[in-house]
Amino acid sequence: MSKRNSQTAKTAARERLRQERERQAKRDKARRQTIVAASVVAVLAAAGGIGYAVVQNNKPGYWEGMKDASVTAPANTTGTDGTTVVMGKDSAKKTLKIYEDPRCPVCAQFEQTVGTTVRKGLDVGKYKIQFIGGTFLDGDALGKGKIGSNGEGSKNAMSAMGAALNVSSEAFLDYKSALYSAKYHPQETEDKFKSDDYLIKVADTVPALKNNAKFRSAVKKGTYDAWALAMSKTFDTNKDGVTGTPSFVMDGKKLTSGNQGNPPMTVADFNRVVGAALKA
Repeated sequence: MSKRNSQTAKTAARERLRQERERQAKRDKARRQTIVAASVVAVLAAAGGIGYAVVQNNKPGYWEGMKDASVTAPANTTGTDGTTVVMGKDSAKKTLKIYEDPRCPVCAQFEQTVGTTVRKGLDVGKYKIQFIGGTFLDGDALGKGKIGSNGEGSKNAMSAMGAALNVSSEAFLDYKSALYSAKYHPQETEDKFKSDDYLIKVADTVPALKNNAKFRSAVKKGTYDAWALAMSKTFDTNKDGVTGTPSFVMDGKKLTSGNQGNPPMTVADFNRVVGAALKA
């Protein structure tokens, strides 16, 4: 082999080696760029996720946002935002205020035991009834300073009760009784009333509300959601000193049974304390 051929071969070999090194360097650079790009995407994704979570956590809930919404008052109401709900014969001289929360288990117990007696007294004109509804058992920011089970069933049920009241006072009372019935009233820890479908299912047991398209639409659309919150505020700011449910007031005086200041939970106790208040 000539020296010339030997030198040419070495030169060619060095050139191939140089080219291979350049190709490897390009591959290494491309790999590093890919890693960096992926890292940037991951960081941005994480930041975006955190940002989204922050926005969601700071975004007011539906009911919180409804506090400043315009109130649509149901028919058969008076007063500011329709929060005065009074029913009964004009001839009745006194008014029995009833404070209740839709999710309250003791309210359900009272309705199941004494509800018929209360309704009879209303129907014969012994007294009018003023309903004041609270929603503190939902236990959220709207029930400031109060302990509840958490949820939205009290507010949602109150809104549906507003839809029933818009039909008639009788439909309202019948629906309230159905919601408190042993068959349909949930345990305090179960938030079944947050479901519109469940509220409509209960309403279908009330003749005036069964398959009532207007009532159903109001429940589904939340027509009286803001009214429910306005009613709840009326409960929270009441001047009768009521903080729990059920509570009964006549002539500014709470009606209680026994030394513990408990509400009258039997027919006999109810008739006794209401009878004495009517005579006072």
